[in-house]
Amino acid sequence: MTDQTSNNQSKSSSIAIVGAGVCGLGIAWRLVQAGRTVEVFDKGEAGRGATWASAGMLASGVEAEPGEQALLALNLTARRLWPGFVRELEAASGIDLGYRDEGILSVAPTRDDAEQLRFTYEFQLGLGLDLQWLTGAEARRLEPHLRAGIAGAVFSAADHQVDNRQLAMALKAAFLRAGGILHENREVTGLDMEAGRVRGVWVGEERHGAEAVVLAAGPWTGELSWVPEAARAPVRPVKGQVLTLGMDPQAPLLTHVLWAPKIYLVPRRDGRLLVGATVEEKGFDETLTAGGVYELLDAAWRPLPAIEELPILETCVGFRPTSRDDAPILGASAVEGLILATGHHRNGILLAPVTADAIARLLLSGEIMPEARDFGPDRFARGKLADAV
Repeated sequence: MTDQTSNNQSKSSSIAIVGAGVCGLGIAWRLVQAGRTVEVFDKGEAGRGATWASAGMLASGVEAEPGEQALLALNLTARRLWPGFVRELEAASGIDLGYRDEGILSVAPTRDDAEQLRFTYEFQLGLGLDLQWLTGAEARRLEPHLRAGIAGAVFSAADHQVDNRQLAMALKAAFLRAGGILHENREVTGLDMEAGRVRGVWVGEERHGAEAVVLAAGPWTGELSWVPEAARAPVRPVKGQVLTLGMDPQAPLLTHVLWAPKIYLVPRRDGRLLVGATVEEKGFDETLTAGGVYELLDAAWRPLPAIEELPILETCVGFRPTSRDDAPILGASAVEGLILATGHHRNGILLAPVTADAIARLLLSGEIMPEARDFGPDRFARGKLADAV
């Protein structure tokens, strides 16, 4: 456990952040850089929740879907921030983030798959995205181990990847080096409020004063019973099972992030190959299932049959923090001093830099950045969305 407090009291001018994933730590780091006193609390170890189980894809282009135009603008803003964010964070932490810019390849194993991929590709072109259609032969020149007969592919050179676990460790290190206060294995159990305004948090019987509290607890945000009803975030966990296979790092089967129907494969420089992820509405069920593993391996084998010779290094179950409309919730809640930064669904890693900047700016200046204005908590209260998912 890391607990850098020297006593049980905090300055009233401090900011408390609940959740030490990439979003919570990113916000905290930005605030400490601006000279604020920041305490981050997590019921477990920093970065070991949704962040740890993610894949680290920065896929704003190939993931663009109909109905998500506003989210696409936010995603593209985040993508532009990533190269500079990597340089700054690596310098501040001394940790290599495993950032790779080879691009993302989305493949269609069959003709039917190719028709669907072509439809999506033309929609994405209409949004102004810079993508390239490839024949099966062209795709195999990029990735020789793809199955013969691949019907087509789309290449996005601007979509990259980062090692999510290295990112979490780097944010933790940079935050602590800058003077931040991190409480691991310390679960917040209540809000301290006065006259309807947040004045701090409780950890058991221990009070930590704060002028503002940020809820960045990922999929657990909606489960916090001590949050006032008016500020309760409509966030639920969406389960995902993930496998890690082992490649020869000197002769990897795959060098680009690969998308195919019902699967993604993410190669790491050390030879790890992430294979994910199932999409299951099962709450916080942590069970790794035979059906889930079979689904992943079968979907991965279809475009890349050589994976059958690879060892399984790790199995993992994670939970996506999913809002009612699959978009992040960023901004002030109905409770004065209580800020939300949650609900990122599958884009938590991609949106980490823009989330950090948006929430830090809100706390420092009282204004949310323009790109984040469509994602405030009040969009649910206004009745713009259906009451059910």
